[in-house]
Amino acid sequence: MKKIILSAFVLSLAVAVQAQDKPQRDHHRSPMMEGKRHHGGMMDMKALNLTEDQKTQFKTQNESFRKKMEELKKNDNITVKDWKSKAENLRKEHKSKIDGILTSEQKAQLEKRKAEGKQRHEAMGKERADRMKTELGLSDEQSAKMKANREAMGAKMKAIRENKSLGEEQKREQMKELMKSQKDNMKSILTEEQMKKFKESRQHRPQGERKRPEGNRSSI
Repeated sequence: MKKIILSAFVLSLAVAVQAQDKPQRDHHRSPMMEGKRHHGGMMDMKALNLTEDQKTQFKTQNESFRKKMEELKKNDNITVKDWKSKAENLRKEHKSKIDGILTSEQKAQLEKRKAEGKQRHEAMGKERADRMKTELGLSDEQSAKMKANREAMGAKMKAIRENKSLGEEQKREQMKELMKSQKDNMKSILTEEQMKKFKESRQHRPQGERKRPEGNRSSI
């Protein structure tokens, strides 16, 4: 499992390398793809001191993988099951090649940074949850329900993102339905006064953060 996680993290680094050299492609990204971007990838790349040869290899492998996936998407003569199997094999092959580009020291450094990032994320999530509990005056029972609701929402969003049988438009529609369901769930947990305070707190947050769905935050 640790090897799989590291490979996935390395794969995000490959995307970051390509994005650094071709930022003009960003406007072609769909909202779903944008949500998958690893925003710390650029920093990790710089910290690893990749050689020019490694950067070139990252780009080459990433472009090759993208082309293979595009060809697979054009194949209408296979079942959904076969499509998923072929796509998974392509991803495994790509991860293996990407993983082989880094040195042992770079892999160890990535693993260390990933662990540190996870700890920071958990600490920030707890801090936000405690602050929101105080601001809204949540009871322990309400806090527990909000946490369970958020975790369930996150799991559903992940399932939609990883469902290869859905197109981007279908994923967006299902995400919209989840957002509606999330609002209803929150209304069933919070009082009217608490909901009012919650909405007001969102309006005072930075614009980028306000756009993030409630189920994808660690605020409560």
